Amino acid sequence: MSVHLIIDGYNIIRKSPELLSKESQDLRWGREALLEKLAAYRRLKRHPITVVFDGGLAGDSLSSRDCFQGMLIIYSRRGEKADDVIKRLTDRERERSLVISSDREIMVHAERVGAAVMSAEDFMFRLQAAFFNDEFAETEEDQANSSRTKKKGPAHRDSKKLRRQRRRVKKL
Repeated sequence: MSVHLIIDGYNIIRKSPELLSKESQDLRWGREALLEKLAAYRRLKRHPITVVFDGGLAGDSLSSRDCFQGMLIIYSRRGEKADDVIKRLTDRERERSLVISSDREIMVHAERVGAAVMSAEDFMFRLQAAFFNDEFAETEEDQANSSRTKKKGPAHRDSKKLRRQRRRVKKL
């Protein structure tokens, strides 16, 4: 079963120096650069991806949806924040989703409904690692955990919730 990635678009752009420089020239260029990277990642990993952007004050009274190379792109309604759209998607997808945002409120909500969460910085690291090799590049945390001695028995296990979340993140 693949993991549905729900991505806070502008949050990712503003955490990446490369994407931020493109966005500072033109807002559309930043979005397009992010979508190109995500499309290449989707071709490599085959996860369903939904990217949510703020529609802004000049946006439409209805949320607009677009499709870009197999990814669903959602712009929030006028006056509505992308955070609200992400929360609705997370409520619907629950355990099948991985929410990518550094917004604390979104992360707490996603964890509350059973979705896995990942910060924008961690995802950008994994995105870059995926292009360098097809396997997951270990983070410092994974390296530190692998250097420890393995303990046996259920008393030393992580909680079920944490183990489920790690399984979903490993699929990236």
